[in-house]
Amino acid sequence: MQGQLQRSKKPQQICGLNQNHNHEMKEIFKGAATRASCGVGPLRDFYVALLAKGMKPEMARLTLARKIAAIALTLWKKEGRFDAEQLKPQAA
Repeated sequence: MQGQLQRSKKPQQICGLNQNHNHEMKEIFKGAATRASCGVGPLRDFYVALLAKGMKPEMARLTLARKIAAIALTLWKKEGRFDAEQLKPQAA
């Protein structure tokens, strides 16, 4: 079929981490998110804001874990310090 669209014959890949991801780091960030969601502070406020938007608690904790991982990577690369003022809520 020339000039016509065709579906790809490749199997659809799932999103997320590949098989080579660091299991220990994943558990560390998930644990940190669980702890932060039960505590007091800006990370808890971030978690509560996600719940207020109607997000399920397990998805809110996963989003918080991703946020903590992103913050940790940024601080590590820039050798900076955590600033709660820069903790922005999710766009949508």
